[in-house]
Amino acid sequence: MTSAAPDARALTQTLARYRAPNPMRSIVELIITAGPLIVLWFLMWATLDLGYWLCLLLAVPAAGFLVRLFMIQHDCGHGAFFHRRGTNDWVGRVIGVLTLTPYDFWRRTHAVHHSTSGNLDRRGMGDIDTLTVQEYLARSPLGRLRYRVYRHPMVMFGVGPAYLFIVQHRLPVGLMRNGWQPWLSTMATNLAIAAIVATMVWLIGIGPFLLVHLPIMLLAASVGVWLFYVQHQFENTVWAHDEAWNLQEVALHGSSHYALPGLLRWFTANIGVHHIHHLCSRIPCYRLPAVLRDHPNLEGIGRLTLLQSFRCVRLVLWDEHQHRLVSFREVRRNYRSA
Repeated sequence: MTSAAPDARALTQTLARYRAPNPMRSIVELIITAGPLIVLWFLMWATLDLGYWLCLLLAVPAAGFLVRLFMIQHDCGHGAFFHRRGTNDWVGRVIGVLTLTPYDFWRRTHAVHHSTSGNLDRRGMGDIDTLTVQEYLARSPLGRLRYRVYRHPMVMFGVGPAYLFIVQHRLPVGLMRNGWQPWLSTMATNLAIAAIVATMVWLIGIGPFLLVHLPIMLLAASVGVWLFYVQHQFENTVWAHDEAWNLQEVALHGSSHYALPGLLRWFTANIGVHHIHHLCSRIPCYRLPAVLRDHPNLEGIGRLTLLQSFRCVRLVLWDEHQHRLVSFREVRRNYRSA
């Protein structure tokens, strides 16, 4: 791993020239994301009497715009969307109310994710729980069952995202003993969410509000977790213990290049160019394609197509001998043969 680290480190310096955001471009990106989301939300409400199927149909693009809004919040958390930190923070806080994500708390946990990604000795915050094969086999039958349930697609991409955004984000889980700041961020976001929900319920009623907003939120949450999953949970990702772990190397080779079709790439704000994002997180989302255009040798690193990404769901355990993620079936087959 260390032999490739100097190249990744040198590339970090090369990518620094892409970091400067364009304030006007950032404002336009914000408008063309938030504006259609608001229009679609009220259009869904207006069509409730015409048939709920139409409302659900409109929920799909609405969820796409909400995902894109979260990606802008994500850029703000890295200080990448605007020049001034204060502008990034306040835009991120406002968006956090709409995405049900307390911005300052999430920014801190996400920073931990960036600084520890792929480190087997520093798992537990901002990551999807990943066991090694040895850790899984050492667990009791009940412990293995709990991990298998956690990793089941219905939990990982269905129940899990709903719980994460609707329930878990209401408390600063992971930073509850880290002073008052995580609590302030979380509780302020909760109060703002409560005020907006109360206003909307007063205006249109609780039934119509839930019928419109729940499908958008649940679909966007599942898509968001899916994106985070495939950006790090692919077969040839990189995990290592402290002594062999290298920040730049893991950033470049432990994060995927999720090569989505053009429309999906736009709705996800180029977050699929994740290997470059982890290597230089201050690059605004709208400048990531320019990096691939100017450095075509980076196109193939960790590349996953949409079809290939579906196969990543079965990869659930890190095999320290093969240096890749493996499935329960592979472990069971190898365990029986052994």
